[in-house]
Amino acid sequence: MLIEFIGPAEHASGWRERALCAQTGPDFFFPVPGGSTREAKQVCRACEERVECLEYALENDERFGVWGGLSEKERRRLRKARRSGGSGTS
Repeated sequence: MLIEFIGPAEHASGWRERALCAQTGPDFFFPVPGGSTREAKQVCRACEERVECLEYALENDERFGVWGGLSEKERRRLRKARRSGGSGTS
């Protein structure tokens, strides 16, 4: 389960337990460098916990994988936009 991959179950937040990624393998969310993130983003788009997941990743500086429907590069761009006062969407 992805929850165990991310961290010990006793530290899992409620959103992690409800997230759709908990029902799939980590390979979708942590593709090899240059691999596709399309499947992970499709799962994220259908997940009700997407916002909580993204905020967790941003607050904890998660640098690898797809979190909240965004890749590493997309989260970096969003962090930069937030620091400069922008919305991060373009």
